[in-house]
Amino acid sequence: MVSPTSAVMPPAPAPGLLSAALDDLGVTLGHDGGTLRVWSAHADGVELVLFDDTDLDWITDTLPLEPVGGGVWQVRTPLLRPGARYAIRVGGPGGPGNTFNPRTLLIEPYARGLISDGRDDWRAVVVDGGFDWGGVQKPATPLDRTVIYEGHLKGLTKRHPGVPPALHGTYAGLAHPAMIEHLTGLGVTAVELLPVHAFASEPRLHQMGLSNYWGYNTLNFFTPHSPYATAASRREGPEAVLREFKGMVKLLHEAGLEVILDVVYNHTAEEGIGGPRSSLRGIDNRSYYRQLDDGTYVDETGCGNAVNTATDAAARLVLDSLRYWARDVQVDGFRFDLAATLGRDAQHSFTPQHPLLQAILDDPELADVKKIAEPWDVGMGGWQTGNFGEGWSEWNDRYRDRVRNFWLSDVDYARRASTSPVGVGGFATRLAGSSNTFSSERGPLASVNFVTAHDGFTLRDLVSYDVKHNLANGEQNRDGADTNRSFNHGAEGPTDDERILATRRKAMRNLMGTLLLSAGVPMLTAGDEFGRTQRGNNNAYCHDSALTWLAWEHAPWQKDLHAHVSRLITLREENPALRPVRFAVQDQRTPSASVMDWYDERGEMMSPERWTDPAHRTLQYVAASTPEHEDFNRILLMVHGRESPIDVTLPQIDDVTRFVSLWCSSDEQPDDTRETFAPGDRVSLDGTSMRLFLAE
Repeated sequence: MVSPTSAVMPPAPAPGLLSAALDDLGVTLGHDGGTLRVWSAHADGVELVLFDDTDLDWITDTLPLEPVGGGVWQVRTPLLRPGARYAIRVGGPGGPGNTFNPRTLLIEPYARGLISDGRDDWRAVVVDGGFDWGGVQKPATPLDRTVIYEGHLKGLTKRHPGVPPALHGTYAGLAHPAMIEHLTGLGVTAVELLPVHAFASEPRLHQMGLSNYWGYNTLNFFTPHSPYATAASRREGPEAVLREFKGMVKLLHEAGLEVILDVVYNHTAEEGIGGPRSSLRGIDNRSYYRQLDDGTYVDETGCGNAVNTATDAAARLVLDSLRYWARDVQVDGFRFDLAATLGRDAQHSFTPQHPLLQAILDDPELADVKKIAEPWDVGMGGWQTGNFGEGWSEWNDRYRDRVRNFWLSDVDYARRASTSPVGVGGFATRLAGSSNTFSSERGPLASVNFVTAHDGFTLRDLVSYDVKHNLANGEQNRDGADTNRSFNHGAEGPTDDERILATRRKAMRNLMGTLLLSAGVPMLTAGDEFGRTQRGNNNAYCHDSALTWLAWEHAPWQKDLHAHVSRLITLREENPALRPVRFAVQDQRTPSASVMDWYDERGEMMSPERWTDPAHRTLQYVAASTPEHEDFNRILLMVHGRESPIDVTLPQIDDVTRFVSLWCSSDEQPDDTRETFAPGDRVSLDGTSMRLFLAE
């Protein structure tokens, strides 16, 4: 039990995010043991509790921490050695916003290892963290050449027949040659993993016999989730779990694949008041969580709490975690879940100049990592797409919605109304890099383009269901998005109608073609390359089962889709005009931009009225690179967004003598025949289809 210290210092003024007073929090090992430093501005006593090596309930020692200024408490002891199991207890005043309990055992926020007795009763573990990287370096893939593959660590390999059963669903399993072969064969350059920080399932899910599969319920920002390690590593302990994680990163790097982590710093597993008190709530609730004067939480995340990054120590906790994963664990980038929450100030308003957001950009230890914001949360003013500033890339939900509309909901509308609701202009803007969302200083690479993600329908379900089917989630189908911009093409879910199935397959190819031929950074969702289904569930966060694990036995049409995706990624790599770094400026030569011209189906320049005419859904998009590091390149992409076929006349372009066909979404299998056409030739396009040409 914590006893008040006679030498308690009054709370110091906020020391600043980068203050030396906040350096070296957590356990730092030395030759004679370790030093533990814990920050709590309002505590009146902090205690280190040490446990037996085998019995997590057997307290072997307790030591008080002494205040050393700036809200930091410290103890140095030879008992803090690698493998030591420990917790902290914190006492403090009562009153609104304070939830101290000096009897509660708490997770130290900077702990590098965690162990549990299986009852959600956690102990931190001191780890040494030593690892031989063998000279393996980060791939450092340029952003314009990056193709992201978003997947779930367990789900990727749980059912993979080429991965040994002992490695199914593990860090080691992802690094197995069979999985690396799939990733490199597909052509992606980076794996973006759903949360791998230690997390817990909500008590509500336990009561329903479900679990938090996705992992957006973080316990600790420094510890890898141990259930994703092999049984052998788990038996050996947190040091081995961390070693397995680093081994995965090393092997992926050797294969040229980057590792991006989906990180959840916006809230924690402590939920709302009355939820678990496992760490920050017991250390200094008033400082770590956003709340009103009466202690009511300001919940901008929809998860019960929001981490208060307007507090310097809370912001520093996030920054130090990022540094650890980027430096010690060698990860290549971060996707920030609900990143708008991280940029909220003391008045809970978002500002792109937030000290934490700026510190992430300025930190030399983070200079080489990719920084991807999910640019929204559920609070007031929470939708911030396009507003994160230079140095950030952002998930582009406007791209997602417009592309889905063009190929799916607009087509559905046209079937019922005999006309499309809008023309092709908005779609073209997204295809060309979303210059109406991202500034010229940031350019097209600020946009992370996606059509699907872990959250929502899979690609196959997007073309197979009009509505969500989430009854298995236990919430009477209330959860999950209601507006999906999907289209079942004539039957809800499974069907034997080959006409409908063929149309769905083409729709998937159109969506994938758009994604991989657009300016910006493309992100695929794992399994979409072979058309996986979640049977219409668009919020499968609570299903750790065959519903969400990738299946690796594929029908012929699935293999064909995989071949199309691989071909498209290769074409993207081979044609720099498809991946500009900057937006072109009229009448100026901008290095590494693509000069874009737009033609209609007659081969004539698009007139202003045709951009918005709902009856006009066909265009030809010509992009010519302005070389800086690569040879000159020019492509032509035909897009036809109506279900009736059309003949398109190739445009007359100065110094273009022929067009070589590279890819067509109408083909069930990629066609290796590179058919050649002359300017002015007529090309037949099937209804709702795309075709890519090299302009020579």
